[in-house]
Amino acid sequence: MRVAIAGAGNVGRSIASELLANGHDVLLIDKDTKAIKAASVPEAEWLLADACELSMLEEAALDRCNVVIAATGDDKVNLVVSLLAKTEFGVPRVVARVNHPRNEWMFNESWGVDVSVSTPRIMSALVEEAVSVGDLVRLFSFRQGEANLVELTLPGDSPIVGTAVADVAWPVDTSLVSIIRGKHVHSPLPDLPLEAGDELLFVAAPEREKQLEDLLSPHAG
Repeated sequence: MRVAIAGAGNVGRSIASELLANGHDVLLIDKDTKAIKAASVPEAEWLLADACELSMLEEAALDRCNVVIAATGDDKVNLVVSLLAKTEFGVPRVVARVNHPRNEWMFNESWGVDVSVSTPRIMSALVEEAVSVGDLVRLFSFRQGEANLVELTLPGDSPIVGTAVADVAWPVDTSLVSIIRGKHVHSPLPDLPLEAGDELLFVAAPEREKQLEDLLSPHAG
């Protein structure tokens, strides 16, 4: 998979390193000469360019990218890059970094954004996740909120403790994607019994989140 990352700061370089380690081809773009630190991610392609300039994106061959990540520290730049990537180059998936929560409402399909990542929101979600048992924590939104990645920690007195995954009547439009148990990550195999303290990760439609909470609640049924 070919991925272009606009913004070669600490965030962009970290993302690039992870993607390269997973076998993807990565192009890092930045207009600041100080950000072009090719030795820090030598396996990546590097381009000194303004990612808001259409001609520069043409030079970067964005039309050959499967994913574009707008990862600069400027929300205006990230929106422009997202819009150009989607409308001018037809990039299938555009991911944009949100730096300021007040701007989060703009990071949607109108600006070409498929997935927005808000660091403050993720951090607050992780804080909630660390202290909440039985309460749903929204970690991530896909497709402008049409589906969310959510986490629930299974209370010890939940009625589904001890029940096999396949025997739970999960709400429609929800999918259990992973179970974190202690230091291990488990695939939700049909015969795997659920245990108290399991962290359950779901992809769920927003309108089904309350049903998930109710299902895990000790007062369910």
